[in-house]
Amino acid sequence: MTACLFDLDGVLTQTALVHNAAWKQTFDAFLQRWSADHGQPYVPFDSGADYHQYVDGRQRADGVRTFLASRGITLPEGTPDDGPDEETVNGVGNRKNILVLQKIAEGAVQVYPGSVDYLHAVQKAGLRRAVVSASANCKDVLDAANITDLLEERVDGVVARAEKLPGKPAPDTFLYGAKLLGVEPENCAVFEDALAGVEAGRAGKFGIVIGVDRVGQADALREHGADIVVQDLSELLTR
Repeated sequence: MTACLFDLDGVLTQTALVHNAAWKQTFDAFLQRWSADHGQPYVPFDSGADYHQYVDGRQRADGVRTFLASRGITLPEGTPDDGPDEETVNGVGNRKNILVLQKIAEGAVQVYPGSVDYLHAVQKAGLRRAVVSASANCKDVLDAANITDLLEERVDGVVARAEKLPGKPAPDTFLYGAKLLGVEPENCAVFEDALAGVEAGRAGKFGIVIGVDRVGQADALREHGADIVVQDLSELLTR
């Protein structure tokens, strides 16, 4: 392997917890209104099963659409510029994004020390490095975590939108990251904590897909495409 493609949330930084909390707050408020308006029982968003199956690792609008579909709910797509009060896929996603930005501004971004150690090690070894994240806030998170300089390229939600790249579980964002580094996919290692992310790594035929299990889903990560699973990247420094 000559290059490493890292997911951000849950692999390098602990912002997966921030996203999860923001999704729950957003979806629960939406579901309460929807249930009242349609005379249906209110079933809250499950921060475990719902988050990992429908939302984690996906681009924001994809997460909204996929989760709501699991509840039999279809909303108009709207546009990425929709206001947070609009009952559209993009409007709901933008409500969630406002909450995430508030939490980032409040200093909620923390890194995994083992991941920072691993970034330094692969940099010293001369391996190429890119971050590949569904988040449109990737740059802000990297800056807040003080790890921007450890990564050479960034493929995030902003880049994906500009380049019209479908999000994970499609492999396109990882493939674009490899292209920016000038490295063939078979020479790249993908590091992912999300089920959609390891699916993307397998679909892109990358050299190795490393699942990072932060929440006790090692078997599911393997089933979706991880070649090996670790609980922290620091484990790879002793292999």
